[in-house]
Parts: sequence; C-alpha cells; structure tokens
Amino acid sequence: MTANLRVNIDRLWSTLMASAEIGKTERGGLCRLALSEEDGRMRDLFRLWCEDAGLSVMVDGIGNMFAVRPGTDPQAKTILMGSHLDTQIRGGRFDGILGVLGALEVIRTLDERGIETRHPIGIVNWTNEEGARFEPPMIGSKVFCGLHTLNEALNIRDSDGVRFGDALAAIGYAGQGGLTRQQVDSYFELHIEQGPELDENGVQIGIVTGAFDVRWAVVEVRGESAHAGPTRMADRRNAVVGAAVVVQQVNEIGFAYASSGGRSTTARLTIEPNLLGILAHRAEVLCDFRHPKKGVPQKMFESFVARLPELSARSQCDIAVIQDWQYGAVDYDADLAALSRQAATRLGYTHCDMLTVAGHDSMYLAGAVPSTMIFTPCEKGISHNEAENVTPADIEPGTNVLLHAVLARDAV
Repeated sequence: MTANLRVNIDRLWSTLMASAEIGKTERGGLCRLALSEEDGRMRDLFRLWCEDAGLSVMVDGIGNMFAVRPGTDPQAKTILMGSHLDTQIRGGRFDGILGVLGALEVIRTLDERGIETRHPIGIVNWTNEEGARFEPPMIGSKVFCGLHTLNEALNIRDSDGVRFGDALAAIGYAGQGGLTRQQVDSYFELHIEQGPELDENGVQIGIVTGAFDVRWAVVEVRGESAHAGPTRMADRRNAVVGAAVVVQQVNEIGFAYASSGGRSTTARLTIEPNLLGILAHRAEVLCDFRHPKKGVPQKMFESFVARLPELSARSQCDIAVIQDWQYGAVDYDADLAALSRQAATRLGYTHCDMLTVAGHDSMYLAGAVPSTMIFTPCEKGISHNEAENVTPADIEPGTNVLLHAVLARDAV
C-alpha cells in the first residue's frame, strides 16, 4: 500500500517559501532569532498549519512546540520528527526549518492517503536551537532531556538583559503541556547537511550515524588599560595582542589535526573597552575544537592549554581558560539508521553514512530516546548564511526517506 508513497514536493516547497517571508532579509535570508517577534509569528503560522491538519498542539514550559497525530494504539509512544524554526542573525531559509516543515509534509501525506499508524506521529519545534540570542544553543532540547533545569533556562538573559522567560511569555509561548521524553518512542531529524560532502559527490541522502566530538572553551585575556599613543611598546599589556596570539594558536591547532578531519575556530571576540586610542584591558575569546574521533578534541584543547604560559609571555598579558564544555561524540541509534538506509535503497536514492559536524537537537535526544538524522544536500555546503540554498530536487529524496523510515518504525 505504501511502496509508491511519496510526499507532495510542491506543497512542501510552498510551505518553506511561506516560512521564508517571516524575518526575510534584504539578501534573501532570514533573521528570526529565538523568542523574537518574528519567531512568534512563525510559531503562530506553524500552529495554524498543524491545527488545519487536525493535529493536537501542545507547548511545554521552555516553549517547545509539539503537534501530534493520534495513532490506533492508545498505549503506543509517539514517533517524533522535527528540528527548529529559529535562525541565525543572517541565516538561511532551510537550516532546521526543513526538519519541522518536512515533518509536517509527512503527516499531510499520511492524511491525504488515509494511512493510519499504530503509534502517534508527532512534530516538534525545539526552542532556541541556534543560540544566536540566548546562550547556550539547543536549550529547548537540553531542558526536555533533563540536562538543564527549566528554572535556570528561564532566567538566562540575552545581550540586552532580556530574560528568556519574559521573552517567551511576550510571544505567547510559555506553555505548561507538551510531551515528556518518557512518552517518546523515537526521534527523526531531517536536516540540510550544512557541509559540502553530499553536494560535491552527487549523493542524495546522508545517513547520519553519529556526531563529531566538540570541545568549547572561553579564554580570558587580562591586560592593562593605557593610552595608545604615549605608552612605550615594551610597557604595553594590550589584551587585543593577547587575544591575537590565542586566535593564531587555535588556528594552528586546527591545521595540525586537519588531515584527520579536525578543525578549530575562534568564533567570537569581545574587547574591553573597545575604544579609539586606548589599549584594551580585557578580551574574551570563544574557542571551538572539533574532530570525528572521540577524545581528540580533548587532546587539541590540552595542547592549547599547554601553550598558554608561552602566549602570556609573548603578549605580556594574563591568559586563562575560564570556562569549557563538551558536547557531541554521540552515536545515533543503529536500528533507526538502518531503517533510513533501507528506505533510501528501496526508493532508489544514492546514499552514504556520515557524521554530523554541526550541533543539533538530536545530539541531546540521542541520550534520552532512540534518535537519528537524515541529511539532504545543500548548495556548496553553505549554511548559517543568507546564501544558504537547496532546490526541491535536493530535499525531496530526504523527505521521502523520512516518510518511509517513520512508517517502518511504526511497523516494528
């Protein structure tokens, strides 16, 4: 009955393009920060689409949205699909959004064909995946999985001092319902790759078997404020110079591990007082180490820490790590990956196994319920950028694999 089942790609594309109008930038991307007015409008539209499809919509305390299609077995747990609808400041139209609206298309297709499932089938829009406004990222899934308390999350503040809980209430999505992880059978996340591998190799589907190990660190550089003119070079303790040697060292470590897939980044630099004619007394650098092999980012981080005395002496500043944390290094559920792989094969799509380098809500879900990801190609691997792009032909195979993998899970 379902062998020839396919999603309606024109309907999905129309839904994606409607989303692309909310928070649209001049260069055709999206600025839809978590809990912003634009995020609220997108949530309202998504809720409307879900209710039109006959789904029950629930919102939990951190603002995660759940839309559920009932199954025939009242004892069966929910098979959940989803991702996020928030974006970066200058983000694209598909990162995360495809996972939510592709899931909606799966349910629309089931309804259109009159297909009942034993399990309830659900969609989730996770709150604040990007972390572009409130840090840390992926906070909605982190709270859902019990890795962060709700109260702590609600009291996070953005750079303007706005409290997370207040922003959530302001857009009308401070809920009290939602699913719990104990009610979830499994989790599927459809996503653009955010890398070039599928696009470069002409492969239609990425079966994501695990995630890169990621280690982050916040490095503080303390110098001394002084006049940029009269202060002699030998007497300067410029925190910008200290930050510069940190940036250079992190970059060198990335190249040292590049041949085995490693990479490193200094993603953010904060300078105080950041004024004309004054040597900075403080700088803060966010450092990011990643590698496909578990444990290697720790070695990268340790090699960086071992160089701090030398970097301090070179810049005449005090340099220290003030915060560090790790995520990723997870294996996705092998049975769910096999269902996606089998679906791709039956549907005649080219596919390959791969790891995700970027962070996703599924990384936290993987520690709570059986979870997997399905990647689609994206043009040149560009993401977190207004130029992020896919075509209907890029995303149709992945959405069909999602549909068939979910149905296969329902039949288990």
